[in-house]
Amino acid sequence: MMFWKKRQLPYETYRDQPLNTPLADLRFTVFDTEATGFAVGGHDRLIEIGAVHIEGFNVTDRTFQTFVDPGRDIPARITELTGITEKDVAGAPDALEAIDQFHAFAADNDNTAWAAHYMAFDMLVLKKELQRHKHSFREPLAIDTLDLIGCIAPSWDMRDLQHYALNFGTNIYDRHSALGDALTTAHLFVELLRYLEARGKTTLGDILDAVRTEGSTKALQ
Repeated sequence: MMFWKKRQLPYETYRDQPLNTPLADLRFTVFDTEATGFAVGGHDRLIEIGAVHIEGFNVTDRTFQTFVDPGRDIPARITELTGITEKDVAGAPDALEAIDQFHAFAADNDNTAWAAHYMAFDMLVLKKELQRHKHSFREPLAIDTLDLIGCIAPSWDMRDLQHYALNFGTNIYDRHSALGDALTTAHLFVELLRYLEARGKTTLGDILDAVRTEGSTKALQ
């Protein structure tokens, strides 16, 4: 769960879920972030959050998107990559308010867990922004699509999201927008869960074991 030092938010990011819960009964919030660059521990800042809810093996139509005022300029190369301009973030909520809104959206799904592609970056973006506002952040239960892919094909190198979506034949949405990448990740995530379920990984506990236990996935090949 997530918590703030200065105030307790009135909702939880996810509820306790028995490890024997079937995959079809799980709920996830898949999210993505965009920033002014990759140095989010230093001078770079959050500029967009996007998310979508998953129920079982279904990507729902419940989505979340907000631009974020970074309090600094957006480099031309980032605007070229993401399409996000100074005009887009003008008047947008600051990072703390945007994360608060995202948190409420995630909690509204009665979550089992969060999910993302290359989770470490997105979590670091959120964590650093909260630290700048003197709040602490404890990561919720979360599953990275890269970890699921590693279970299926341990020899694969870490690649761009689109590479994996193409390989698994899943939908690709507006790339390098937070909501577009969240939707792309969500469809890939569902396909990966279906793939693992067909190979005997049928519960939340099975999936957590698969991504956490070294060598546990070799039998899937």
